Amino acid sequence: MLVDVVVPVPLHRGRLRRRGFNQAAMLAREFSHQVHLAVDDVSLQRHRATAAQVDLDAEQRKENVRDAFRCVGDELRGKHVLLIDDVCTTGSTLGACAAALRQGGAESVQALTLARAR
Repeated sequence: MLVDVVVPVPLHRGRLRRRGFNQAAMLAREFSHQVHLAVDDVSLQRHRATAAQVDLDAEQRKENVRDAFRCVGDELRGKHVLLIDDVCTTGSTLGACAAALRQGGAESVQALTLARAR
């Protein structure tokens, strides 16, 4: 697996303020420290607040995160990105993030999660 940079799935700034931490960012920082990779926690942004995914079915989850993420700047252009999140249920969030990263110029996007639901 060729990886240049680790990118956590971002929280919307309002949710981050309420929660006080981003569990995906915490995982990404620890993982990247262990494998000696850089973390970029600014280029991928959740620019639109979304409803919590927990009570949504697969189609609702996909619609909920559609266009919620964007990649800013050129830091990830041509890079092989490892996207980190805490859990994957339907893959909707990871898919939306990967699409934004590719639109931002990432050469490739792979995902790693701590857990898979069900």
